[in-house]
Amino acid sequence: MRTYGRLPDGTWVQVSTSATGDDSAVWLTTLAQTIKLLLGESPTYGQYGIPAYQSVATQVPPDFYVAQTQTQFSPYFASLAIQRVPNVFPPAYRAKTVCFNGAVLDPVIAT
Repeated sequence: MRTYGRLPDGTWVQVSTSATGDDSAVWLTTLAQTIKLLLGESPTYGQYGIPAYQSVATQVPPDFYVAQTQTQFSPYFASLAIQRVPNVFPPAYRAKTVCFNGAVLDPVIAT
């Protein structure tokens, strides 16, 4: 299994299943890219993403859509909790994950 993730400098890298068959990095990268997507931006997965531009215009964080994203991705982790980082603009989210292999990951994902 593989996916692609964008680095802060704008380059794309391939993330694939590890030699042990662990898909945690793939699903976490896909989760991060989904939070960065605009709602309806993907031609294949129109239900993924958040309305970031509308959120900036209305000053209402897209927490509802992030909660939907958490529900969509929760089967791929033993535990997944996504929370908004307070007092950060544009909104950023902390994705506290426990993988099936026991690894604990706690990235902050900016929208």
